[in-house]
Amino acid sequence: MSLPPGLRLSFGLLSVLPVGFVEADRRTFGASMAWAPLVGAVLGAAQAAAFVLLDLAGAGATLAAVLAVGLGAVLTRALHLDGLADVADGLGSGRPADEALAIMKRSDIGPFGVVALVFTLLAQVAAVGATAHPVLALVLSGAVARLAVTWACSPGVPPARPDGLGARVAGTVPVRVPLAWTGALTALAAGAAAWWTRSAAETLLLAAAVPVALGAAALFRRHLVRRFGGVTGDVLGALAELAGTAVLVFATLG
Repeated sequence: MSLPPGLRLSFGLLSVLPVGFVEADRRTFGASMAWAPLVGAVLGAAQAAAFVLLDLAGAGATLAAVLAVGLGAVLTRALHLDGLADVADGLGSGRPADEALAIMKRSDIGPFGVVALVFTLLAQVAAVGATAHPVLALVLSGAVARLAVTWACSPGVPPARPDGLGARVAGTVPVRVPLAWTGALTALAAGAAAWWTRSAAETLLLAAAVPVALGAAALFRRHLVRRFGGVTGDVLGALAELAGTAVLVFATLG
């Protein structure tokens, strides 16, 4: 049975998985962003499986974390990391919005982008290697990272340009969709943590990772919208990396 067009487009946009061509209008793009957390959970599960297999094979938690994080970049064509680097260069330029957007469209990566990538990847690897629950952290991180993108496509968040991915997806997802995802992921995180850890404190901590990460992404999104005039594909990628990294870091606490 074939996947719904919106889900196929979501996998096509957010992963390297071969789902075939999808004829898409704004409605289909909106559906793809609504499905984004599911795609993120699938990719996070693949990373978690890689971590477990490598750790069982004797690679050790640190090397397993490096390769699991690297697999995440491969599975997404480093799309979100590229967006993070471009946004860092745009912000670091200190230029007006139109000039900053032009800098973000360039194919090269400047010093701000390099620093952002290095620190983000180091934080992700260190967090995955340090957390007592790497499987849960990776799956939850993947889902929440893409949920930050879903929230950024809700009404009231304008596109920064009249063309590009931002223009195709801005305002296409009703608020009830990311709200439902937020509630579901918080509940699932709490349930999985309660079953896995048998600790009330850790259950609360891992459940809180969802709203905390999304709150951080929302504050960053608000700043970027003010700075650039709206969202772009690069902005969506940067939000995903921030939210996903925040979940992983939160999972190391306690």
